[in-house]
Amino acid sequence: MRWFSLLALAASVWVAGCAAPGTAPSTDSPQGTASATGAPVRAAPYTGDMPPLTMTELRTSAVAPLDAPADLWDRIRRGFSMRELDGELVTRHEQWYVSRPDYIERMVDRSRMYIFHIVEELELRGMPTELALLPYIESAFNPQAVSSAKAAGMWQFMPGTGRDFRLTQNVLRDDRRDVLDSTRAALDYLQKLHDMFGDWHLALAAYNWGQGNVKRAIDRNQAAGLGTGYLDLSMPAETRNYVPKLQAVKNIIASPQAHGAVLPLIENHPFFDTVDITHDIDIDIAARLAEVRLEDFRALNPAQRKPVIFAAGTPQVLLPWNNADIFKRNLAKAAPGSLSSWTAWVAPQALPSREVASRFGMDEDDFREINNVPRGMVIKSGSTVLVRRGNGATTQVASHVVNNAQLAYTPEIVLRRTTVRARRGDSIASVAARYDLPAATVAGWNHTGARAGLKRGQAVVLFLPVRAAAAAARDGVAASQRAARAHAAPATRSSAKAPARAAAKSSGKSRSPAQAAAKRATAAPKAGSRAAPAKGKATKRR
Repeated sequence: MRWFSLLALAASVWVAGCAAPGTAPSTDSPQGTASATGAPVRAAPYTGDMPPLTMTELRTSAVAPLDAPADLWDRIRRGFSMRELDGELVTRHEQWYVSRPDYIERMVDRSRMYIFHIVEELELRGMPTELALLPYIESAFNPQAVSSAKAAGMWQFMPGTGRDFRLTQNVLRDDRRDVLDSTRAALDYLQKLHDMFGDWHLALAAYNWGQGNVKRAIDRNQAAGLGTGYLDLSMPAETRNYVPKLQAVKNIIASPQAHGAVLPLIENHPFFDTVDITHDIDIDIAARLAEVRLEDFRALNPAQRKPVIFAAGTPQVLLPWNNADIFKRNLAKAAPGSLSSWTAWVAPQALPSREVASRFGMDEDDFREINNVPRGMVIKSGSTVLVRRGNGATTQVASHVVNNAQLAYTPEIVLRRTTVRARRGDSIASVAARYDLPAATVAGWNHTGARAGLKRGQAVVLFLPVRAAAAAARDGVAASQRAARAHAAPATRSSAKAPARAAAKSSGKSRSPAQAAAKRATAAPKAGSRAAPAKGKATKRR
């Protein structure tokens, strides 16, 4: 029995030795690990299904703490790495924020949708988490904010800078407002500015004032032998207060109790998830499928300018974390043709808005409202407008349409039938040239040839824009009046000469009325005739 137990133990040890893996070779040398005798030992080739693990070193010198952050504020505080800025401006802005707790609450409540994503992106890039607070300064975390200088979005990109960082701006969407794209562009821009100036305060000044302005200010100070730090440069008041505002917000978040402030809780987990879409979908339908409020859906997808999302330009939507799976399930059940009631149409030629609306069975006022077109406009050729999609149509709008959609229009020219009068020596060609019209067109309107001559005063029919027609009508009235005066002038002169000739004939020769009166007054009365009594009182001679 004892021998049987020993044999069983020996067999177990032998089986275990066969199953044990070999010693892993060191990767320090391509020749493998040396044996005690100095001969190299070659590692057995890898034959398993699992690939070897690769190591990636993070771009940070900080040691990650073992305990998890209590909330997102704690996580942000741990990532603070910008040098401090002190001074009277910082204190002033601290007091401004602390004295407005309702403003802080609204601002923080709006940011809870976006700030977790920003913090994660900053940590992945190894950038200071103070930059996650920058939208508090730029826009109070309002993606729909627009400045007087036309900067837009929570990162406040100017149109030109947005295009430089691949933010599409057209009539269908504005990616300066997009949560993911604008954050990517802002961090790219800030990294570029930091690489340019080597200082985060100067990078922030350039973000607000422009990199060219900051560089010129630095060059001026260098030429004058002055310092080139943020506080040394001469800059506009807005830029001078820009970094102190950020420092003030940082100080309040770092020590809210010391400033008498209360920060609303923001949990340290994602607020939203991304969901891919492959069909165009109306915004209200997407919100209904996700079972979220329409205003919340718009807040997470603020780049859309129209009531529809075109999958070719926006292939994914953001949804609250717990609603993403709900949306996926409901979307899978929906018929593709029922997802969108709108489509984008490119005008093949210039068309009045009423004609475009009629072509797609829309009311003209509804068409103008959804496309932001004023009354009395002609849609120019190549313009992209939103129109009603045909019932059950599933054709998706092409990417080149949604990514380059532009709208241009011009006032509609309304023609009015007008009659003008020809002048002396006029022809069809000269009248057409006077009103900037083709001679052949004017000839067609008047059923004559383009080289036909016209008599003075002859009526010529024209179709002119309303304002030009009114001017032509006034000109025609003036011409008619001049012609009438010219025609009446000879008759007036001949009728004025007739009494003079009659008087001259009766007196034997032509005299003026004054001469005739003088002669009658000096002529003596004939004998036997009675003198005409004088009118009025007689004057006695003394």
